[in-house]
Amino acid sequence: MLRRHARTACTALAAAGLVLAGLQAGSAAAAPDDRAPHPAATGAARALGVDATRPELLRAMERDLGLTRSQALTRLTNEAEAGATAARLRQGLGGAYAGAWVDGAEAGTLTVATTRAADAEAIRATGATPRLVTHTLTALERAKEALDRSATAEAPVRYVDVRANVLVVEETRAGAGDRLVRSTGVPRALVRVVRSEQAPRPLYDIRGGDAYYMGGGGRCSVGFPITRGTTQGFATAGHCGRAGTTTSGFNQVAQGTFQASIFPGNDMAWVAANSSWTATPYVKGSGGGNVQVTGSVLQPVGSSVCRSGSTTGWHCGTVQQHNTSVTYAEGTISGVTRTTVCAEPGDSGGSYISGSQAQGVTSGGSGDCSTGGTTFFQPLNPLLQNYGLTLKTTGVDPGPGPGEPQPGGTWAAGKVYAAGDTVTYGGASYRCLQAHQAQTGWEPSNVPALWQRL
Repeated sequence: MLRRHARTACTALAAAGLVLAGLQAGSAAAAPDDRAPHPAATGAARALGVDATRPELLRAMERDLGLTRSQALTRLTNEAEAGATAARLRQGLGGAYAGAWVDGAEAGTLTVATTRAADAEAIRATGATPRLVTHTLTALERAKEALDRSATAEAPVRYVDVRANVLVVEETRAGAGDRLVRSTGVPRALVRVVRSEQAPRPLYDIRGGDAYYMGGGGRCSVGFPITRGTTQGFATAGHCGRAGTTTSGFNQVAQGTFQASIFPGNDMAWVAANSSWTATPYVKGSGGGNVQVTGSVLQPVGSSVCRSGSTTGWHCGTVQQHNTSVTYAEGTISGVTRTTVCAEPGDSGGSYISGSQAQGVTSGGSGDCSTGGTTFFQPLNPLLQNYGLTLKTTGVDPGPGPGEPQPGGTWAAGKVYAAGDTVTYGGASYRCLQAHQAQTGWEPSNVPALWQRL
Protein backbone atom coordinates (compact mmCIF):
# COMPACT_ATOMS: atom_id res chain seq x y z
CA MET A 1 0.00 0.00 0.00
CA LEU A 2 1.13 3.50 -0.72
CA ARG A 3 0.41 6.34 1.67
CA ARG A 4 0.79 10.08 1.40
CA HIS A 5 1.63 11.69 4.66
CA ALA A 6 1.27 14.92 5.95
CA ARG A 7 -35.40 21.66 -4.85
CA THR A 8 -35.94 23.64 -8.30
CA ALA A 9 -33.20 22.90 -10.68
CA CYS A 10 -33.41 19.16 -10.15
CA THR A 11 -37.21 19.16 -10.36
CA ALA A 12 -36.93 20.62 -13.84
CA LEU A 13 -34.40 17.93 -14.73
CA ALA A 14 -36.63 15.17 -13.41
CA ALA A 15 -39.79 16.49 -15.06
CA ALA A 16 -37.98 16.30 -18.37
CA GLY A 17 -37.00 12.68 -17.71
CA LEU A 18 -33.38 13.76 -17.39
CA VAL A 19 -34.36 15.85 -20.44
CA LEU A 20 -33.27 13.14 -22.79
CA ALA A 21 -35.57 10.16 -22.44
CA GLY A 22 -37.82 11.22 -25.34
CA LEU A 23 -34.96 11.68 -27.83
CA GLN A 24 -33.58 9.02 -30.15
CA ALA A 25 -30.17 7.74 -29.29
CA GLY A 26 -27.43 9.43 -31.24
CA SER A 27 -29.65 12.22 -32.54
CA ALA A 28 -27.56 15.07 -31.21
CA ALA A 29 -24.56 15.98 -33.32
CA ALA A 30 -21.59 18.11 -32.39
CA ALA A 31 -21.31 21.50 -34.00
CA PRO A 32 -18.12 22.22 -35.92
CA ASP A 33 -15.31 23.62 -33.81
CA ASP A 34 -15.81 27.17 -35.07
CA ARG A 35 -19.55 27.29 -34.39
CA ALA A 36 -21.67 27.51 -31.26
CA PRO A 37 -23.14 24.23 -29.93
CA HIS A 38 -26.43 23.06 -31.33
CA PRO A 39 -29.23 24.73 -29.27
CA ALA A 40 -30.79 21.38 -28.35
CA ALA A 41 -27.48 20.07 -27.07
CA THR A 42 -26.80 23.25 -25.12
CA GLY A 43 -30.23 23.23 -23.46
CA ALA A 44 -29.98 19.59 -22.49
CA ALA A 45 -26.48 20.01 -21.10
CA ARG A 46 -27.59 23.02 -19.05
CA ALA A 47 -30.47 20.99 -17.62
CA LEU A 48 -27.93 18.37 -16.60
CA GLY A 49 -26.08 21.01 -14.62
CA VAL A 50 -23.13 21.28 -17.01
CA ASP A 51 -23.24 25.07 -17.31
CA ALA A 52 -23.64 25.44 -13.56
CA THR A 53 -20.49 23.39 -12.97
CA ARG A 54 -18.43 26.35 -14.25
CA PRO A 55 -15.78 25.86 -16.92
CA GLU A 56 -13.57 23.37 -15.05
CA LEU A 57 -15.44 20.25 -16.13
CA LEU A 58 -15.43 21.23 -19.78
CA ARG A 59 -11.79 22.31 -19.74
CA ALA A 60 -10.75 18.97 -18.25
CA MET A 61 -12.75 17.09 -20.88
CA GLU A 62 -11.08 19.18 -23.58
CA ARG A 63 -7.64 18.40 -22.18
CA ASP A 64 -8.05 14.71 -21.36
CA LEU A 65 -10.49 13.61 -24.09
CA GLY A 66 -9.34 15.93 -26.89
CA LEU A 67 -12.73 17.62 -27.26
CA THR A 68 -13.80 21.17 -27.97
CA ARG A 69 -16.25 22.80 -25.57
CA SER A 70 -19.06 22.21 -28.08
CA GLN A 71 -18.14 18.55 -28.41
CA ALA A 72 -17.96 18.13 -24.64
CA LEU A 73 -21.45 19.57 -24.17
CA THR A 74 -22.80 17.35 -26.93
CA ARG A 75 -21.12 14.31 -25.46
CA LEU A 76 -22.63 14.87 -22.03
CA THR A 77 -26.06 15.25 -23.64
CA ASN A 78 -25.75 12.08 -25.71
CA GLU A 79 -24.42 10.01 -22.83
CA ALA A 80 -27.36 10.80 -20.57
CA GLU A 81 -29.71 9.99 -23.44
CA ALA A 82 -27.94 6.74 -24.20
CA GLY A 83 -28.05 5.64 -20.57
CA ALA A 84 -31.83 5.96 -20.46
CA THR A 85 -32.26 4.12 -23.77
CA ALA A 86 -29.92 1.30 -22.76
CA ALA A 87 -31.73 0.84 -19.46
CA ARG A 88 -35.08 0.44 -21.20
CA LEU A 89 -33.67 -2.03 -23.71
CA ARG A 90 -32.12 -4.09 -20.93
CA GLN A 91 -35.54 -4.49 -19.35
CA GLY A 92 -37.12 -5.39 -22.71
CA LEU A 93 -34.49 -7.88 -23.88
CA GLY A 94 -34.43 -9.82 -20.62
CA GLY A 95 -32.06 -12.77 -20.53
CA ALA A 96 -30.77 -12.20 -24.07
CA TYR A 97 -29.22 -8.85 -23.13
CA ALA A 98 -25.46 -8.81 -23.51
CA GLY A 99 -24.47 -5.26 -22.61
CA ALA A 100 -24.42 -1.74 -24.07
CA TRP A 101 -21.83 0.94 -24.80
CA VAL A 102 -21.41 4.33 -26.43
CA ASP A 103 -18.83 5.13 -29.09
CA GLY A 104 -17.56 8.11 -31.01
CA ALA A 105 -15.70 11.26 -30.06
CA GLU A 106 -18.95 12.79 -28.88
CA ALA A 107 -20.45 9.43 -27.78
CA GLY A 108 -23.05 9.72 -30.55
CA THR A 109 -23.68 6.01 -31.12
CA LEU A 110 -25.28 3.61 -28.66
CA THR A 111 -24.71 -0.08 -29.37
CA VAL A 112 -26.77 -2.75 -27.59
CA ALA A 113 -25.71 -6.40 -27.74
CA THR A 114 -28.08 -9.37 -27.69
CA THR A 115 -27.84 -13.11 -28.23
CA ARG A 116 -31.20 -13.18 -30.05
CA ALA A 117 -31.31 -12.03 -33.70
CA ALA A 118 -35.02 -11.22 -33.46
CA ASP A 119 -34.18 -8.35 -31.07
CA ALA A 120 -32.43 -6.28 -33.74
CA GLU A 121 -35.57 -4.52 -34.97
CA ALA A 122 -36.57 -3.43 -31.47
CA ILE A 123 -33.09 -2.12 -30.81
CA ARG A 124 -32.99 -0.14 -34.08
CA ALA A 125 -36.40 1.34 -33.29
CA THR A 126 -34.83 3.24 -30.39
CA GLY A 127 -32.07 4.67 -32.60
CA ALA A 128 -29.45 2.29 -31.18
CA THR A 129 -27.28 -0.12 -33.17
CA PRO A 130 -27.82 -3.85 -32.52
CA ARG A 131 -24.92 -6.28 -32.11
CA LEU A 132 -25.54 -10.04 -32.23
CA VAL A 133 -23.18 -11.92 -29.91
CA THR A 134 -22.70 -15.40 -28.49
CA HIS A 135 -22.74 -14.94 -24.72
CA THR A 136 -25.31 -13.22 -22.51
CA LEU A 137 -24.14 -10.71 -19.95
CA THR A 138 -25.55 -12.93 -17.21
CA ALA A 139 -23.45 -15.91 -18.35
CA LEU A 140 -20.25 -13.87 -18.44
CA GLU A 141 -20.88 -12.29 -15.06
CA ARG A 142 -21.57 -15.68 -13.46
CA ALA A 143 -18.28 -16.96 -14.86
CA LYS A 144 -16.51 -13.91 -13.41
CA GLU A 145 -18.01 -14.62 -10.00
CA ALA A 146 -16.54 -18.12 -10.15
CA LEU A 147 -13.08 -16.72 -10.96
CA ASP A 148 -13.38 -14.10 -8.21
CA ARG A 149 -13.69 -16.80 -5.55
CA SER A 150 -10.28 -18.25 -6.42
CA ALA A 151 -8.31 -15.28 -7.74
CA THR A 152 -4.94 -14.18 -6.40
CA ALA A 153 -2.85 -11.08 -6.94
CA GLU A 154 -1.16 -12.84 -9.88
CA ALA A 155 -4.43 -12.44 -11.82
CA PRO A 156 -5.54 -9.24 -10.12
CA VAL A 157 -8.26 -7.90 -12.44
CA ARG A 158 -11.32 -9.58 -13.95
CA TYR A 159 -14.10 -7.87 -15.93
CA VAL A 160 -16.64 -8.41 -18.69
CA ASP A 161 -15.69 -6.55 -21.86
CA VAL A 162 -19.15 -6.01 -23.35
CA ARG A 163 -17.72 -4.71 -26.63
CA ALA A 164 -15.79 -7.95 -27.19
CA ASN A 165 -18.40 -10.19 -25.49
CA VAL A 166 -15.72 -11.88 -23.42
CA LEU A 167 -14.55 -12.22 -19.83
CA VAL A 168 -11.09 -10.66 -19.50
CA VAL A 169 -8.52 -11.77 -16.95
CA GLU A 170 -5.43 -9.60 -16.47
CA GLU A 171 -2.35 -11.49 -15.26
CA THR A 172 0.90 -10.15 -13.87
CA ARG A 173 2.69 -13.51 -14.12
CA ALA A 174 2.64 -15.68 -17.23
CA GLY A 175 0.22 -18.60 -16.97
CA ALA A 176 -1.64 -17.25 -13.94
CA GLY A 177 -4.78 -16.51 -15.93
CA ASP A 178 -4.98 -19.97 -17.48
CA ARG A 179 -4.32 -21.64 -14.13
CA LEU A 180 -7.17 -19.66 -12.59
CA VAL A 181 -9.56 -20.62 -15.38
CA ARG A 182 -8.66 -24.31 -15.16
CA SER A 183 -9.00 -24.40 -11.39
CA THR A 184 -12.55 -23.03 -11.49
CA GLY A 185 -13.89 -25.03 -14.42
CA VAL A 186 -14.98 -21.91 -16.29
CA PRO A 187 -15.19 -22.65 -20.03
CA ARG A 188 -12.02 -21.33 -21.66
CA ALA A 189 -14.06 -20.04 -24.62
CA LEU A 190 -15.56 -17.38 -22.35
CA VAL A 191 -12.19 -15.97 -21.29
CA ARG A 192 -9.43 -13.85 -22.79
CA VAL A 193 -6.21 -13.58 -20.78
CA VAL A 194 -4.11 -10.45 -21.18
CA ARG A 195 -0.79 -9.47 -19.65
CA SER A 196 -0.56 -6.48 -17.31
CA GLU A 197 2.85 -5.07 -16.44
CA GLN A 198 1.58 -3.30 -13.31
CA ALA A 199 -0.61 -4.61 -10.52
CA PRO A 200 -3.23 -2.21 -9.17
CA ARG A 201 -2.79 -0.98 -5.62
CA PRO A 202 -4.93 1.12 -3.30
CA LEU A 203 -4.24 4.80 -3.90
CA TYR A 204 -3.47 5.77 -0.33
CA ASP A 205 -1.54 8.36 0.68
CA ILE A 206 -16.97 19.05 3.29
CA ARG A 207 -16.24 18.93 -0.59
CA GLY A 208 -15.53 16.06 -2.87
CA GLY A 209 -11.88 15.83 -3.84
CA ASP A 210 -10.51 17.73 -0.87
CA ALA A 211 -7.76 16.18 1.23
CA TYR A 212 -8.26 14.70 4.66
CA TYR A 213 -5.77 13.13 7.01
CA MET A 214 -6.14 9.98 9.08
CA GLY A 215 -5.21 10.05 12.76
CA GLY A 216 -2.84 7.13 12.35
CA GLY A 217 -1.03 8.80 9.44
CA GLY A 218 -1.59 9.15 5.72
CA ARG A 219 -3.82 11.22 3.44
CA CYS A 220 -6.85 10.39 1.32
CA SER A 221 -9.54 12.38 -0.52
CA VAL A 222 -13.18 13.13 0.25
CA GLY A 223 -15.57 11.26 -2.06
CA PHE A 224 -19.00 12.85 -1.75
CA PRO A 225 -20.57 14.83 1.10
CA ILE A 226 -23.54 13.04 2.63
CA THR A 227 -26.04 13.21 5.48
CA ARG A 228 -27.46 10.53 7.73
CA GLY A 229 -30.38 12.00 9.60
CA THR A 230 -28.96 15.12 11.22
CA THR A 231 -25.36 13.87 10.94
CA GLN A 232 -23.18 15.30 8.20
CA GLY A 233 -20.09 13.71 6.72
CA PHE A 234 -18.70 12.13 3.58
CA ALA A 235 -18.32 8.89 1.66
CA THR A 236 -14.84 7.63 0.88
CA ALA A 237 -12.77 4.48 0.27
CA GLY A 238 -12.70 1.70 2.84
CA HIS A 239 -8.95 1.15 2.61
CA CYS A 240 -8.35 4.68 3.89
CA GLY A 241 -9.47 3.90 7.44
CA ARG A 242 -11.27 1.60 9.83
CA ALA A 243 -14.21 2.33 12.11
CA GLY A 244 -12.93 4.57 14.88
CA THR A 245 -10.12 6.15 12.86
CA THR A 246 -10.17 9.91 13.40
CA THR A 247 -9.71 12.44 10.60
CA SER A 248 -8.65 16.04 10.16
CA GLY A 249 -9.56 18.15 7.16
CA PHE A 250 -7.51 19.72 4.39
CA ASN A 251 -6.67 22.54 6.83
CA GLN A 252 -5.53 20.05 9.53
CA VAL A 253 -8.51 21.00 11.75
CA ALA A 254 -10.20 18.10 13.60
CA GLN A 255 -12.91 16.82 11.30
CA GLY A 256 -14.59 13.53 12.24
CA THR A 257 -14.42 9.77 12.69
CA PHE A 258 -14.83 6.75 10.42
CA GLN A 259 -18.17 5.16 11.32
CA ALA A 260 -17.91 2.03 9.18
CA SER A 261 -15.52 0.61 6.61
CA ILE A 262 -15.29 -2.40 4.30
CA PHE A 263 -12.03 -3.47 2.64
CA PRO A 264 -11.39 -5.88 1.03
CA GLY A 265 -14.63 -7.34 -0.39
CA ASN A 266 -15.72 -3.82 -1.29
CA ASP A 267 -13.87 -0.53 -0.88
CA MET A 268 -16.38 1.68 0.93
CA ALA A 269 -16.53 3.75 4.10
CA TRP A 270 -18.10 6.85 5.58
CA VAL A 271 -16.94 9.50 8.00
CA ALA A 272 -19.22 11.41 10.37
CA ALA A 273 -18.06 15.01 10.72
CA ASN A 274 -18.14 17.11 13.87
CA SER A 275 -20.19 20.30 14.27
CA SER A 276 -17.44 22.46 12.77
CA TRP A 277 -17.96 20.96 9.32
CA THR A 278 -20.91 21.30 6.91
CA ALA A 279 -21.54 18.98 3.98
CA THR A 280 -21.86 20.78 0.63
CA PRO A 281 -23.26 19.52 -2.70
CA TYR A 282 -20.02 20.08 -4.57
CA VAL A 283 -16.90 18.44 -5.89
CA LYS A 284 -13.66 20.38 -6.18
CA GLY A 285 -12.94 21.14 -9.83
CA SER A 286 -9.88 22.33 -11.66
CA GLY A 287 -8.50 25.49 -10.08
CA GLY A 288 -10.57 24.94 -6.94
CA GLY A 289 -13.96 25.82 -8.49
CA ASN A 290 -17.12 24.05 -7.37
CA VAL A 291 -18.72 21.37 -9.58
CA GLN A 292 -22.29 20.74 -8.50
CA VAL A 293 -23.73 17.31 -7.75
CA THR A 294 -27.40 16.79 -8.70
CA GLY A 295 -27.84 13.00 -8.44
CA SER A 296 -26.23 9.57 -8.66
CA VAL A 297 -27.39 7.98 -11.93
CA LEU A 298 -24.70 5.52 -13.03
CA GLN A 299 -23.58 6.11 -16.63
CA PRO A 300 -22.97 3.35 -19.24
CA VAL A 301 -19.72 1.93 -20.54
CA GLY A 302 -17.99 4.40 -22.84
CA SER A 303 -19.24 7.48 -21.02
CA SER A 304 -16.94 10.28 -19.99
CA VAL A 305 -16.12 10.54 -16.31
CA CYS A 306 -13.95 12.95 -14.32
CA ARG A 307 -12.14 12.46 -11.02
CA SER A 308 -11.17 14.88 -8.27
CA GLY A 309 -8.39 14.01 -5.86
CA SER A 310 -6.09 15.78 -3.43
CA THR A 311 -2.86 14.73 -5.14
CA THR A 312 -3.46 15.22 -8.85
CA GLY A 313 -6.61 17.36 -8.88
CA TRP A 314 -9.08 17.10 -11.76
CA HIS A 315 -8.69 14.55 -14.56
CA CYS A 316 -11.09 12.95 -17.04
CA GLY A 317 -11.37 9.75 -19.05
CA THR A 318 -13.98 7.16 -19.93
CA VAL A 319 -15.78 4.25 -18.27
CA GLN A 320 -14.32 0.97 -19.52
CA GLN A 321 -16.23 -1.74 -17.62
CA HIS A 322 -18.63 -1.97 -14.71
CA ASN A 323 -18.71 -4.79 -12.14
CA THR A 324 -14.97 -5.40 -12.29
CA SER A 325 -13.14 -7.48 -9.69
CA VAL A 326 -9.66 -6.53 -8.51
CA THR A 327 -7.34 -8.52 -6.27
CA TYR A 328 -4.94 -6.33 -4.33
CA ALA A 329 -2.31 -7.76 -2.03
CA GLU A 330 -4.78 -7.20 0.82
CA GLY A 331 -7.57 -9.21 -0.90
CA THR A 332 -10.23 -9.05 -3.58
CA ILE A 333 -12.77 -6.29 -4.08
CA SER A 334 -15.75 -6.78 -6.41
CA GLY A 335 -18.28 -4.57 -8.14
CA VAL A 336 -15.90 -1.71 -8.94
CA THR A 337 -15.80 0.21 -12.23
CA ARG A 338 -12.68 0.30 -14.44
CA THR A 339 -11.77 3.62 -16.08
CA THR A 340 -9.05 5.33 -18.10
CA VAL A 341 -8.78 8.22 -15.64
CA CYS A 342 -5.34 8.62 -14.10
CA ALA A 343 -4.73 8.82 -10.34
CA GLU A 344 -1.89 8.70 -7.85
CA PRO A 345 -1.42 7.94 -4.15
CA GLY A 346 -3.46 10.30 -2.00
CA ASP A 347 -6.28 10.46 -4.57
CA SER A 348 -7.91 7.43 -2.90
CA GLY A 349 -11.48 7.98 -1.79
CA GLY A 350 -11.91 10.94 -4.16
CA SER A 351 -14.89 11.76 -6.36
CA TYR A 352 -15.79 10.35 -9.78
CA ILE A 353 -18.51 12.40 -11.51
CA SER A 354 -20.12 12.30 -14.97
CA GLY A 355 -21.75 15.63 -15.87
CA SER A 356 -23.40 16.38 -12.55
CA GLN A 357 -24.13 12.75 -11.62
CA ALA A 358 -22.01 11.23 -8.84
CA GLN A 359 -20.49 7.92 -9.91
CA GLY A 360 -18.22 6.61 -7.17
CA VAL A 361 -15.10 6.94 -5.01
CA THR A 362 -11.52 6.19 -6.04
CA SER A 363 -10.26 2.76 -5.04
CA GLY A 364 -6.95 2.07 -6.76
CA GLY A 365 -5.20 1.51 -10.04
CA SER A 366 -1.92 1.50 -11.92
CA GLY A 367 0.13 4.10 -13.74
CA ASP A 368 0.16 7.80 -12.92
CA CYS A 369 -0.94 11.17 -14.29
CA SER A 370 2.30 11.71 -16.20
CA THR A 371 2.19 8.56 -18.31
CA GLY A 372 -1.49 7.64 -17.91
CA GLY A 373 -3.04 4.66 -16.22
CA THR A 374 -6.05 2.60 -15.29
CA THR A 375 -8.10 3.25 -12.17
CA PHE A 376 -11.09 1.74 -10.42
CA PHE A 377 -13.91 3.34 -8.47
CA GLN A 378 -16.30 1.92 -5.90
CA PRO A 379 -19.78 2.82 -7.24
CA LEU A 380 -21.53 5.27 -4.94
CA ASN A 381 -25.09 3.91 -4.92
CA PRO A 382 -24.21 0.60 -3.18
CA LEU A 383 -22.22 2.58 -0.62
CA LEU A 384 -25.16 4.91 0.09
CA GLN A 385 -27.51 1.94 0.36
CA ASN A 386 -25.23 -0.09 2.60
CA TYR A 387 -24.85 2.67 5.18
CA GLY A 388 -28.23 4.41 4.82
CA LEU A 389 -26.68 7.66 3.62
CA THR A 390 -28.23 10.50 1.61
CA LEU A 391 -26.12 12.16 -1.07
CA LYS A 392 -25.89 15.93 -0.69
CA THR A 393 -27.23 17.51 -3.91
CA THR A 394 -27.95 21.03 -5.15
CA GLY A 395 -31.41 22.59 -5.07
CA VAL A 396 -33.17 19.55 -3.68
CA ASP A 397 -34.69 18.82 -0.29
CA PRO A 398 -33.55 15.24 0.34
CA GLY A 399 -36.79 14.47 2.19
CA PRO A 400 -37.14 11.57 4.60
CA GLY A 401 -34.27 9.19 5.10
CA PRO A 402 -33.89 5.88 3.29
CA GLY A 403 -36.85 3.57 3.58
CA GLU A 404 -39.25 6.03 5.18
CA PRO A 405 -42.70 5.90 3.56
CA GLN A 406 -44.14 8.83 1.64
CA PRO A 407 -47.70 9.57 0.48
CA GLY A 408 -48.60 7.95 -2.80
CA GLY A 409 -47.09 4.47 -2.47
CA THR A 410 -43.92 2.63 -1.58
CA TRP A 411 -41.51 4.98 -3.40
CA ALA A 412 -39.43 7.03 -0.96
CA ALA A 413 -36.98 9.87 -1.41
CA GLY A 414 -33.54 9.02 -0.04
CA LYS A 415 -33.75 5.33 -0.87
CA VAL A 416 -31.33 3.77 -3.33
CA TYR A 417 -33.03 1.83 -6.11
CA ALA A 418 -31.35 -0.75 -8.35
CA ALA A 419 -32.37 -1.49 -11.92
CA GLY A 420 -35.34 -3.87 -11.82
CA ASP A 421 -36.71 -2.74 -8.44
CA THR A 422 -40.47 -2.09 -8.42
CA VAL A 423 -42.43 0.52 -6.47
CA THR A 424 -45.89 2.02 -6.34
CA TYR A 425 -46.56 5.73 -6.60
CA GLY A 426 -49.80 7.65 -7.16
CA GLY A 427 -51.79 4.45 -7.60
CA ALA A 428 -49.48 3.04 -10.31
CA SER A 429 -46.61 0.56 -10.33
CA TYR A 430 -43.17 1.35 -11.75
CA ARG A 431 -39.94 -0.54 -12.49
CA CYS A 432 -36.57 1.12 -11.98
CA LEU A 433 -34.49 1.44 -15.15
CA GLN A 434 -31.26 2.97 -13.87
CA ALA A 435 -29.71 2.69 -10.44
CA HIS A 436 -29.96 5.94 -8.46
CA GLN A 437 -30.77 7.46 -5.10
CA ALA A 438 -34.31 8.82 -5.16
CA GLN A 439 -34.90 12.47 -4.29
CA THR A 440 -37.77 14.92 -4.16
CA GLY A 441 -38.60 15.95 -7.73
CA TRP A 442 -37.53 12.57 -9.11
CA GLU A 443 -40.86 10.82 -8.39
CA PRO A 444 -41.50 7.89 -10.79
CA SER A 445 -44.24 9.74 -12.65
CA ASN A 446 -41.80 12.58 -13.36
CA VAL A 447 -38.71 10.74 -14.58
CA PRO A 448 -39.27 8.34 -17.50
CA ALA A 449 -35.49 7.96 -17.84
CA LEU A 450 -35.40 6.32 -14.42
CA TRP A 451 -38.80 4.65 -14.07
CA GLN A 452 -41.00 2.61 -16.42
CA ARG A 453 -44.72 2.46 -15.68
CA LEU A 454 -46.03 -1.09 -15.57
